[in-house]
Amino acid sequence: MKILVLNSGSSSQKSALYEILGTLPEHPPTPAWQGKIEWDGDQADIQAQNSQGAQLEARLKVASRSNAIEQMLDTLWNGKVRAVSDPSEIDVVGHRIVHGGKEFEEATVITPQVKSAIARMAVFAPLHNRAELEGIELIEKRLGNLPQVAVFDTGFHSHLPEAAAVYPGPFEWLAQGIRRYGFHGINHQYCAGRAEQLLGRELNSLKLVTCHLGNGCSLAAIRHGRSTDTTMGFTPLDGLMMGTRSGSLDPGILTYLMREENSTGKHLDDLLNTKSGLLGISGISGDMRQIVASMKNGNPRAKLAFEMFVHHLQSGIGAMIAALGGMDALVFTAGIGENSPELRAAACANFRFLGLKLDSAKNVPYSVDQDISLPGSVVRVLIIRAQEDWAIARDCWRLVSVKSSERADAS
Repeated sequence: MKILVLNSGSSSQKSALYEILGTLPEHPPTPAWQGKIEWDGDQADIQAQNSQGAQLEARLKVASRSNAIEQMLDTLWNGKVRAVSDPSEIDVVGHRIVHGGKEFEEATVITPQVKSAIARMAVFAPLHNRAELEGIELIEKRLGNLPQVAVFDTGFHSHLPEAAAVYPGPFEWLAQGIRRYGFHGINHQYCAGRAEQLLGRELNSLKLVTCHLGNGCSLAAIRHGRSTDTTMGFTPLDGLMMGTRSGSLDPGILTYLMREENSTGKHLDDLLNTKSGLLGISGISGDMRQIVASMKNGNPRAKLAFEMFVHHLQSGIGAMIAALGGMDALVFTAGIGENSPELRAAACANFRFLGLKLDSAKNVPYSVDQDISLPGSVVRVLIIRAQEDWAIARDCWRLVSVKSSERADAS
């Protein structure tokens, strides 16, 4: 089965092609092809490579997001990085959908009704859901009546206890759909399953705190393999300090700015999502690598940004531990979590009282999926590579295989 994954975001588009022969492999295979787009105004930086090592990079002026995605997908079956001879070889396309609301708890085959529901949820995540709908419609246009599957970032958190999910505002908010949904669920769930493998323990016996730390950041408290609390909420803006997003803050600040500076909703939305977080405090960048480098060169605002990030992260981890009643393992994943030893060391420093002992020698170099705690550590510390694309492909394989089996049985 050849599975194409489109992982759309507000500022990037990642894609991968997986070929699964026979049974589903236990570990993520190397994609047969990978593509990525970064947008900069009307310019698109397109990168693509295949499993034979051929690479392509291009900077193009494009008329629309769809136009850029089409050009990226063309490299899959044309040119030096192609991995299939014809688009008809692709069996199914999977899409990461950021917001599925309460309607979607599991991966689902995309129908007109599912598309309508994704469009309705765009009111909660407009940049993400609309971009993802564009991807679905583009596949319909280019590949015809091919099975497409939606995998929802909110799905893993859909069974949060009500005490964690309901906001302490008017109870009527709940009927309006205003509640904690949580995000990054595809990767949080994947990391839980991978932690089970690395630790050699049944997932049902583990209390895990997973730290998805990238440009967007969230934590999840996972018990018996299920999310019981998380830091992101009604939107992906809630929770931890992030690259350019503020995370949680006093809502009175917003009413103050509306009252005293006549700030509009659009202005506040832009302020909190694109001009806050590491970028807003440091004045340099939302990229942790640049923050750490500048901090080491003596920049006081970079130092403050790093220390604030650590403070909010430690506070969030503490809250997740309380929700679980303990912690067996602390997991770091995504861009910052996987690649910043300085951040991991600082985040772990205040949890020594739990018996957490970080191995400083293992913390510096990074290899895929490893335990970086000392042998005597009561709490294990894991680095797990984010594998959202593979997690989506895996769901596609399971869903389409089941439907194929059902059709075979019916015939």
